[in-house]
Amino acid sequence: MTGKLTMIKQAFLILSLFALLPGLHAQELTAKEIIRKADEKTRGLSSEGIMTMTVVRPDWTRTITMKTWSKNREYSLVLITSPAKDKGSVFLKIKTEMWNWVPSIDKTIKIPPSMMLQSWMGSDFTNDDLVRQSSIVVDYTHKLLGREKIRDMECFKIELTPLPDAAVVWGKVIMWVTVNSYDQWMTEYYDEDNLLVNVANNYDIKKMGDREIPTRLEMVPKNKKGQKTIMHIDEMKFNTKIDEGFFSQQNMKKIR
Repeated sequence: MTGKLTMIKQAFLILSLFALLPGLHAQELTAKEIIRKADEKTRGLSSEGIMTMTVVRPDWTRTITMKTWSKNREYSLVLITSPAKDKGSVFLKIKTEMWNWVPSIDKTIKIPPSMMLQSWMGSDFTNDDLVRQSSIVVDYTHKLLGREKIRDMECFKIELTPLPDAAVVWGKVIMWVTVNSYDQWMTEYYDEDNLLVNVANNYDIKKMGDREIPTRLEMVPKNKKGQKTIMHIDEMKFNTKIDEGFFSQQNMKKIR
């Protein structure tokens, strides 16, 4: 009888250790590795999808729908499909350069680096948010500040500080990444004077393609009451085959 009890205790101990493995593995990851996993989950090697953006202001609301394509960190293309006055407008990013095709004037406009912090389509997202010119993995140093529970999710709290020569628009970023699924759950964006500018919260984890990701992002300016922008992922597929030639100024005028 004693032998059986000993075996049962040993089996229970082994099962308990297996149950702890995910948490132990997470603790072993560096802050940079956690950010890399979170970044890769939202990107994939490539992606294409449909998104809806709602700009909320105290006196009005505006909704914009779009198709998006991306490949690695180098290429991104966004086609506006509504409203009618913006339909057909295209934004293209190739490596560190960005262009906007404006069909109403039949012209391609290059967006200079100095405008990457400017509002995109009148929203609370910047041009840099749209095309992710800067990389949260390679353009910052990463420091694990600990763990915090954010909206019932246990999260790693990580501080991102830009490298001296990095072409980034923020003075500092603090990101909360869920421990169990490596989702970017909340992000605070600070300017060069260390003042909080925007807070982004992610919600509504759903299956999109081959993974589960948050499908609603709310960007809220810190000192602008009644103002926010909501980005909702309607459809998204990851790791689809997209040739680099798809991301060209010539294709900006053809894409539908």
